[in-house]
Amino acid sequence: MVADTQPGLGARRLAFSSLEETLRARRALDDVLAVRAPAAALEARDLGLARAIAVTALRRLGTIRAALAQCLSAPVSDPRLEALLVVGAAQVLFLDVPDHAAVGTAVDLAREEKRLAKAGGLVNAVLRRVVRERDTILAEAEADAMRDVPAWLAARWRTAWGAETAAAIARAHRSEAPLDLTPKADAAAWAERLDARLLPTGTLRVGARAPVPELPGYDEGAWWVQDAAAALPARLLHARAGERVADLCAAPGGKTAQLAATGASVLAVDRSAKRLARLSENLARLGLSAETRAVDALALEPGDGFDAVLLDAPCSSTGTLRRHPDVAWTKSNEDVGKLAGLQAQLLDKAAALTRTGGRLVYCTCSLEPEEGEAQIEAFLARHPGFARDSVRAEEIGGAAALVDAAGNLRALPHLGIAPDAPGLDGFFAARLVRATGAGGSTEPT
Repeated sequence: MVADTQPGLGARRLAFSSLEETLRARRALDDVLAVRAPAAALEARDLGLARAIAVTALRRLGTIRAALAQCLSAPVSDPRLEALLVVGAAQVLFLDVPDHAAVGTAVDLAREEKRLAKAGGLVNAVLRRVVRERDTILAEAEADAMRDVPAWLAARWRTAWGAETAAAIARAHRSEAPLDLTPKADAAAWAERLDARLLPTGTLRVGARAPVPELPGYDEGAWWVQDAAAALPARLLHARAGERVADLCAAPGGKTAQLAATGASVLAVDRSAKRLARLSENLARLGLSAETRAVDALALEPGDGFDAVLLDAPCSSTGTLRRHPDVAWTKSNEDVGKLAGLQAQLLDKAAALTRTGGRLVYCTCSLEPEEGEAQIEAFLARHPGFARDSVRAEEIGGAAALVDAAGNLRALPHLGIAPDAPGLDGFFAARLVRATGAGGSTEPT
């Protein structure tokens, strides 16, 4: 291995290896980094650079691949070589790093590997051409909003939302998500202390980019990180002190914290004991409590039923590309269909857990109608004992644009809680009420 004579070479090495594995194995980037980062033994600054490079490469992968294709005489057949070129080009085009550092470290990384050693000259030539043609590349990308969306997802969005809205979603996903916090109490006071924007729904939008644990209030457990859209479904449940509430598929726990803060008796359920342990740690920092149970939600027994049930169902997560751009390149059409089947089963279980007169909120961080609107229509057809309780604009800070014609919550990434505070995760939520004891069939159709 080449000695790390260039500053930042270790960060680029980690970005390169993590990007290559993410694309090859179709694994979540955060999961890959969680395994690879400790072995890399980098300082916090270099770890941050590695993640920034990998995230940027995935966020703008379509643009980068198009640029490389223009700069190469023939397509690259080696996935590792392509990943290395993508990492170098991401820095040249989109990150504030010196061109010579981006190019030089890429050449060094090629020379580290026997299979890539002879490609050092190619890497140097291609990336230097990207430098020379940067302005043209960026101008062409700006004119084509869908360039960074894989074909399978672009087709879906055009069908579901129309070409204009699909392009607006794609443009929104090119920007990094803001840091949103949910305060436990005293939202106005914490907005002032954090120099944050207090959104009409109570979310704090923070402009500072300091590490989260270094922000005021972290150690005191005064708030937790949660996108403004992700904070809405738990609010729609209107949990109250003394009520028995179930939070299904609860990890990482932002919604559990919201529910626990109301004084309700909360049962947080998740299949992953590891993720539940982290949820419990977060609740302890916040001074909140909930019963946790590491079990598949489908195996829960109804018992006497719950006053309110929140189901944040596993989904394709296509609404979170601002934070997790790897989703676009690691998921597929087939995944959406499989997840929709699981969601139907979970909805039926959630219905069985909801007592007569109780409330059920179903939500996903997906932009795909099969995982949202269509899922609820099919559920209501199966369960005549349930009725939709339409979301009202005043419940979500007056953001009427986030309520669809049927009364569901539908947040799209280019919209916002307020006109001067754009940007949200893509989210769907529907609120249902069990009007009678008869919930209909418990088997998905």
